[in-house]
Amino acid sequence: MSIQSKDAGYTWHLSLRVDRPVEGCTMRPHAYMYSKKLDERDVDKPLPPHSKKCRDPPPNHEFVYRWLRGPRQEPCAYEGCPRRTSFSPHDWSKHALGGGCSLQCISVQSSLYKATFCNSNCFVLAWKTQYTVPQSSLSSPAPQSRRGSESHKRGGSVGMPDDDRSVGSAGSIGFPPASNYIPHCSSGGSVASTGSDNGDSSPNSNPAGPLTPGGSRGYQPYPSFNDFGASQHDSEQQNDEWTEMSRDLYYIPTNEDLGRKLQLEATAVAMDGEVLMHRVVKTDLVLSRAPDPIKRNLVTVKGGGGGGGGGGARFRIVTYNVLAEIYATQQQYPYCDFWALSWDYRFQNILRELVDVGPDVICLQEIQADHYENHVYNALSDAGFEGVYKQKTRASMGLAGKVDGCALFWRRTKFHLVESYSIELNELAVRQAQQLGMNRRSEDGSAYLNRLSRDNVAQLVVLELVNPTLPTRSNREPINQVCIANTHLYSHKDFPDVKLWQTWQLLQELETFVMSRGTNLPLMLCGDFNSTPDTAVYDLLHRQAVHPGHPDVNMANGDDGTVTNILPDVMAMTHTFQLGSVYNTVMGDEPQFTNYTVNFKGVLDYMWYSAQNLRPLSAAPIPDEDTLTRHGEALPSTQFSSDHVMLISDMQIMSGSRPP
Repeated sequence: MSIQSKDAGYTWHLSLRVDRPVEGCTMRPHAYMYSKKLDERDVDKPLPPHSKKCRDPPPNHEFVYRWLRGPRQEPCAYEGCPRRTSFSPHDWSKHALGGGCSLQCISVQSSLYKATFCNSNCFVLAWKTQYTVPQSSLSSPAPQSRRGSESHKRGGSVGMPDDDRSVGSAGSIGFPPASNYIPHCSSGGSVASTGSDNGDSSPNSNPAGPLTPGGSRGYQPYPSFNDFGASQHDSEQQNDEWTEMSRDLYYIPTNEDLGRKLQLEATAVAMDGEVLMHRVVKTDLVLSRAPDPIKRNLVTVKGGGGGGGGGGARFRIVTYNVLAEIYATQQQYPYCDFWALSWDYRFQNILRELVDVGPDVICLQEIQADHYENHVYNALSDAGFEGVYKQKTRASMGLAGKVDGCALFWRRTKFHLVESYSIELNELAVRQAQQLGMNRRSEDGSAYLNRLSRDNVAQLVVLELVNPTLPTRSNREPINQVCIANTHLYSHKDFPDVKLWQTWQLLQELETFVMSRGTNLPLMLCGDFNSTPDTAVYDLLHRQAVHPGHPDVNMANGDDGTVTNILPDVMAMTHTFQLGSVYNTVMGDEPQFTNYTVNFKGVLDYMWYSAQNLRPLSAAPIPDEDTLTRHGEALPSTQFSSDHVMLISDMQIMSGSRPP
């Protein structure tokens, strides 16, 4: 109900957004209402779109949704454009489009009048073929009709301005004058609002009146609201071609949606059935499912097929930092499309990548807690895996589940779980401080714990073969268990001493665990160590010690004295494992990179193994830079959905005893 401005105490606002639709990816509306206290100085000021003035704040309400599918559209008027026949995400990324800005010709005197183009390059190329329409044709009552018999026949463009202004002659060949086209840019593929600022948020604009119980989600169905973003001409031509697809909360685009726009209608309904506000948005064109991940062929280690002392069971293991949604922001990765950073899009690619490799053990980092619960576990369980999860020990980022952690899975037909433990490195820091006689409330104790408490965790499982290897003459004491550890160390580049301490403490814990179960328990330690091969972390893992002169162990000796010394004597940082790096063993060196972004390219991820009872048989090389940048400036991209590359290896358990 409308009210006088002087009686208004609040302004109501309705926000509605939905990600770019991609085949098979769940679309989730981002809708919410909020109010602002109306300042008396702003009472008579015009309201922004999708707002209205009311006496009180919005009451409790829920949203009712309606999804519609639009007509098929010609995506680009330039006949040589690959996007006329392809809706692959690779072809529609801003990397492929060179900026992601669509254009429409508005020159009435051009043969391209009202033609739309996916980017400026296609417009420039098409402009070379355009011609000036004779003056006698300009009096035609329907401008579209003069293009009907041309080779450049145009489809209607829903949501594009219907601007009939003459902008002068456009008969030149070459780059078209700027006045002959209108750019239609969307930020990272985000949805352009199609709401009206002249009443689409008013309850009185609902032609069905207040909703009553008995319809969808408890309310009477209501007719479609007008598409306020489309021109009147387009609305008259095309409204009948919009088909209702669903009234559910979510919608998953199908193959039938490809090349069409979708429309989402959201209505805020009070608990008594009163319609409070409504809004309509249209999406960009629906894209097809991303092509299958590239094949990662494995390279066999020299001599890997030989004897070497009674080889036992073989298994394939992968480690992968998948990039948590809470870190996949446009600020961090501005070169990647907004929609390609969404978890729904990336998870489909990551899942296919994992399943395609056919692993027996999967070590994952940056798995968000809510995603593990709602997506990751269920999907991998359906694929034949069982798993465990450990989230970081910090509080969530404002919402429940918005904390990342580590997840470890194993194939049910290959292994069953014997033991499972988690390690909290914050807890180890507190224990270490107590052993050093520090009071955590003292200045020294507080500084020590503040530097070390970074919320990182590790997982530890013992897996046993479902089909154990039986004793033979050449393998009298076969090993049928393997210990897998998965971790993600602190990421900040200015804290190499913290990463070294975390690695040392983790190795101490693993050493105690493995030794208590006999010396023949094979160990694999996988994860994102956030440390390049020139760091003290790598030296400790690979060489069992760190050189006293390494800069990572001398940070507290700086002139400013601002860095708290957290490390013990360098000679005390050691371990008894004989660890080998899978990729260094198979390839002869570490890869050039496992993390590939605009700001950093280098090796951060490793797969370490106990050399006395495990051996790598093969590993999958990291794709070269040409492959990684084919569909994007860096990772992530529409093809590679994390900023890290998955490591893959085939391992073999060695005999417990040598043949006589």
